[in-house]
Amino acid sequence: MPAAAPAIVWFREDLRLADNPALRAGIDSGRPLVCVYIFDERSRGLRAPGGASRWWLHHSLEALGGALEKHGGRLDIFSGAAGDVLEHLVDQTKAGALYWNRRYDRAGIGVDKSIKEKLGETLEVESFNGKLIAEPWTIKTKTGGPFRVFTPFWRALLASGAPPAPLPAPRRIHGAKKPPDTIALEDLKLLPTGPDWAGGLREAWTPGEAEAAKTLTHFLDHALADYPEGRDRPDRDFTSRLSPHLAFGEISPRQIWLAARHAADSNNKLARGADKFLSEIAWREFSYHLLFYNPDLATKNFDARFDAFDWPRRHPAHFEAWARGRTGYPIVDAGMRELWATGYMHNRVRMIAASFLIKHLMIDWRAGEEWFWDTLCDADPANNAASWQWVAGSGADAAPYFRIFNPVLQGEKFDPKGEYVRKWAPELKDVPDKFIHRPWDAPTPPQSYPPPIVDHAMARARALAAFEKLKG
Repeated sequence: MPAAAPAIVWFREDLRLADNPALRAGIDSGRPLVCVYIFDERSRGLRAPGGASRWWLHHSLEALGGALEKHGGRLDIFSGAAGDVLEHLVDQTKAGALYWNRRYDRAGIGVDKSIKEKLGETLEVESFNGKLIAEPWTIKTKTGGPFRVFTPFWRALLASGAPPAPLPAPRRIHGAKKPPDTIALEDLKLLPTGPDWAGGLREAWTPGEAEAAKTLTHFLDHALADYPEGRDRPDRDFTSRLSPHLAFGEISPRQIWLAARHAADSNNKLARGADKFLSEIAWREFSYHLLFYNPDLATKNFDARFDAFDWPRRHPAHFEAWARGRTGYPIVDAGMRELWATGYMHNRVRMIAASFLIKHLMIDWRAGEEWFWDTLCDADPANNAASWQWVAGSGADAAPYFRIFNPVLQGEKFDPKGEYVRKWAPELKDVPDKFIHRPWDAPTPPQSYPPPIVDHAMARARALAAFEKLKG
């Protein structure tokens, strides 16, 4: 029989039952469980989720609550500063233990440390790794410091050995008595109203642990073999589309890693695809490594030389054109419209669109990072910041500043027939393939599509001249 004093399992970025070390610790304690989610917009320094993330969070919590109920548990929802909520909850429930999975941003670490120090005086408080293959402090350079370059980090991660097998989902959860001051999910007001702009998100996604597992299986069965080259083709379905599920912890990187390795071991033809796919999972690990050692990654240049760069273009109309997909460059506009409609953008197109904002329009990378934070379902504090800095040239292992994507050539290479462009920019549907990525050269340019807001050659020369000053 469960012990009388319950255990609190605090869900955060781990909205799943399987491979959840904190949940497993609660079950193994033999105590009845109080499973909680705290929507915290009051603790100092925590970054509030953007609009698309809030939409996903609502449905992910809904799915988690349903899964817990199927196993005999319950998800109790609260709103407020986490420390205050948990202190009150411990007092209400007379809990004997508190478990959570760790996070790696400075504000989150600070909140967790404060809670552990205060509540740890009267009850058992433990935290676990439920988010990463390897936590940042476990992977070190030969001199004992953090990595700044991805490839040696990737080698070190591989050398650290295979991760342990994922934990199975619990068969049964013994739920404790419901605390009296829980709130309904709808009270968090996460869904958009007036207007409801989430129709495209609903069509594109089904949040939750069950869907994450289905998505992984589909990817391994149908796309892994073609992933190394196919991942760059936005007109083809060769990406995993797991990023939002990972961002909310509906699936763990350990589950993904073991499943991909198992697929490759079962079929040698999948080995190359698995290696490339897992290197992308490792980029996420590297991003968290960077965030842990560089807490201001989303707001401060990793490469301090870029602090001296005076962003010469502060053009609100150009930013608006970029954000709404009206730059006149089809591959950029298609990506930005896909993002606006679905809360997602193909990774190759993300790089093209980011490069265009930074190097064609000369707009600070932080403006783009903030826009993606608000509009991406998979907005991730580590990946988003590290990737924007990579494109800008200011980050770790960054693309050199002189790498300026030509949006026409990129479109012609990775969307050769314009299928991706025509899907998201339907006013170009009748433009011949030859001109789909430079419609201004078509015999009859489409009247409803804007001309380029900047000339590529001029913009490239301007960017090179500006960035050249940073040499040294």
